[in-house]
Amino acid sequence: MSVFRVLDQFRVSGAARMTGTHKFSAIGVAAATGAATLALGLAPAGAEQAAPSAEPKPASAPVSLPVEPAAQAEDIAAGQGGLRAQFSGSYQQAQADAREAAAEKKKEEERKAGKAEREAAADRSHDREKAADRSHDRGGWGDGGNWGERDRKTLEQAYEREQRRAATYPDNLDGWIREALAIMEREGIPGTYEGIHRNIMRESSGDPRAINNWDVNARNGIPSKGLLQVIQPTFDAYHVKGTKYDLYDPVANIVAACNYAADRYGSMDNVDSAY
Repeated sequence: MSVFRVLDQFRVSGAARMTGTHKFSAIGVAAATGAATLALGLAPAGAEQAAPSAEPKPASAPVSLPVEPAAQAEDIAAGQGGLRAQFSGSYQQAQADAREAAAEKKKEEERKAGKAEREAAADRSHDREKAADRSHDRGGWGDGGNWGERDRKTLEQAYEREQRRAATYPDNLDGWIREALAIMEREGIPGTYEGIHRNIMRESSGDPRAINNWDVNARNGIPSKGLLQVIQPTFDAYHVKGTKYDLYDPVANIVAACNYAADRYGSMDNVDSAY
């Protein structure tokens, strides 16, 4: 069989559209056919008649077309897009669940805090009621459903003391006297507003920087100073802790002078002249 006849058969069967693999097989067949022809040419005469007349037929292999790269890329992109959409939806749902859980937790904490505050307020109210009951049991009730007179006065005095302690006193003669009275009451020093004011006006006319430079104390080098004209040795001896250690300080001067007058005369109320 000639090479040309083999090639004609491949052309008829569509060998012109073969892939690279099929082309390689055709070349092999052509080479084999050429070798057979060469062998026939070299064979002795008469051998051609003895050779079988059957002609070989080329094997028809199925043609497998390759998948286009563009189609593969589209399939991959579509799969990735679906995964991204699925992941994004799951992530957003997880965030929403987390926010809802946090809101529920906050509401629960606020509810517990409000409950604790209400319980604490109820406990405080109950304690006040119990304290009132104890006070009622100790003091008893007088006629007409009123507190006993002694208990009422005690409560009023305690209230007045607390008010004086918490008061803010003006920086003037009235404020100095009232602040001094609060300290004197705390320390158990007698005296009244009237007695203190009366002696201040006689001694210094209300000037906390007043000083006596002409009497016997001045001649001895220890002049009287301040609102109630106190000499330094007297101030040192009768100064009250909690007041300024300053003879010119109006409150410290009043309290020390009243402490001295209580020791010498029973109270500043009993002083009507130089003391």
